[in-house]
This record gives sequence, C-alpha cells and structure tokens, in this order.
Amino acid sequence: MQPIVPIHYFLIVAAVLFSIGLAVIITKRNTIAVLIGIELILNAVNLNLVAFSQYDPVRLAGQMFALFVIVVAAAESAVALAIILKVYRHFQTTDLDKISSMKK
Repeated sequence: MQPIVPIHYFLIVAAVLFSIGLAVIITKRNTIAVLIGIELILNAVNLNLVAFSQYDPVRLAGQMFALFVIVVAAAESAVALAIILKVYRHFQTTDLDKISSMKK
C-alpha cells in the first residue's frame, strides 16, 4: 500500500526544521534561544525517524526511537534550564559571550 503523503515531503520539512535550528544555534547569543534551536533539530530527527518507519515491516522501530529522543530531549531541557538559572544568578546575564569566568 502506497503512503498517502510521499516521504520526500516529510524529508523536506525535516530539512527545513534542521536548518532553522542550526541557524538559531549559530546566530543567537541567548542561551534560551540556543536551547530552542537544539529542540528544533531534535524534532527534525524525530520527523525523519517516523517518516522512515513507514518502510519498516514491523512499523515500530522508528516510533520507539522517536519516543526515546523525546524523553532524552525533555531531560536535556530540564537539566539545561536548571543550569541556565544557576548561571543567571551568578553572572546576571544569559548572553553566551558574557558568561565566562576565564576571561578575567
């Protein structure tokens, strides 16, 4: 049975998501914006995993990997936000260029 939506549509959307996430990580200096870029990249990976799982005979491996990536992304976000809060309390900024005690 042919899928209703061709796989290249999913791959194009995932590539756009990945590119936007990478551009955010490269251009932004705010730590929250960088975390959002990382989440966009992880969502692009999830979209690819689910799209390619259409061609898996069991049709479960891609969804299981995507679920694992979602769990890891949630844990990464929680830990990263806790670190950002501690850094903000110490340096009073979230600008990545200004956060360094080695510069002094």
